[in-house]
Parts: sequence; structure tokens; C-alpha cells
Amino acid sequence: MNIENLPLTQAIASNWWMLLLRGLFAIAFGLCAWFLPGVSLAVLIIMFGAFSLADGVVGIWMAFSGRQQNDHWWVLLLWAISSLLVGLCALFAPGVTAVVLLWLIAAWSIIVGVLQIAAAIRLRQELQGEWRLVLSGALGVLFGVALFAWPGAGILTLLWLIGAFAVLIGVLLVILAFKVRSFKVSA
Repeated sequence: MNIENLPLTQAIASNWWMLLLRGLFAIAFGLCAWFLPGVSLAVLIIMFGAFSLADGVVGIWMAFSGRQQNDHWWVLLLWAISSLLVGLCALFAPGVTAVVLLWLIAAWSIIVGVLQIAAAIRLRQELQGEWRLVLSGALGVLFGVALFAWPGAGILTLLWLIGAFAVLIGVLLVILAFKVRSFKVSA
């Protein structure tokens, strides 16, 4: 079976740069979280909100651009909408407490992780290396569970964990983007 000619692979390959953009946004967000630890909670909320909003907008673009070729485009759409809603909540309610922010991030991480795993299961028939998306999803779920389990760890620790999570997810998405870029898109 030549996976490069399957519809979902073609849809992703034609928008490989969107995966790259998502990965670069995640890496930039993670590096800011690491190297600017003295930022206030309000700035952290705005950074997270902007990251989630960008992730949601890019995800919606990917979902709708691939809907003609893929019956399961709605999984990508749910993933994107959850990111978009969390981003909007963070940006329009910046006065939330650190604990509420922690719960918001934890829930978002679990939801997106589960949806990434679901997308990878669907992609396993069409794309080699889907394990990267499974790994990304599993790390998201574990990250969310860890935040719910240890809410008193402190905002600085949360900031470092968010940074590590974002950089790792970003690197995996960049690798995946260059992998699917190599597929030829048929006209």
C-alpha cells in the first residue's frame, strides 16, 4: 500500500506548513515560559491564551481544508475548537486564580491529548510515523493528569512544565511536518 496517495495523507501533505507553524508556535511559547520565569501570572495567562488561540485557529484551518478528502475531519475540528475555547477563556478572563488556570490547562491538555491519540489511530492506516502523534497525545494526557494530581506544586513549576510540554510537542509537530512535506501532492 502506497500511503503517499491516500486522501488524508494528501490533505496533510498539502498543508504541511500548518503543522510546521503549529510546532514553531509551541516551541516559541515553551522557550518564553523557560527564559522569562519572572513574568506575572497575568502574562502567563495571556501567553497561554495566545498559544491556545493560535493552535485552535491553525487546527480549524487544517480540519476544514481536509474535509473533502477525509470523513474524520471533525476529530481535528474538535481538537481545534477545544484549543480555541480555552484560549478565549484565558484571554477574556485574565483574573483567574493560579489553581483555576492549572485546572484549565490540565483539562485542555487531557482533551487535546485524547483527540490526538484518536487522530493517530485513524492515521495509522495512512501515515507511517503516526506514533509521534500518539506520543504527543499520551504526553498531553499524562501532563494533564499530573497537574490535577499535584495542584500545589506552584506556578513556577507549572511554568517550567508547560514550557517543557510545549517545546516537546512543538518538536514532534515540526518533525511530522517535514515528514509529510516529502509526500508528493497529486493535482
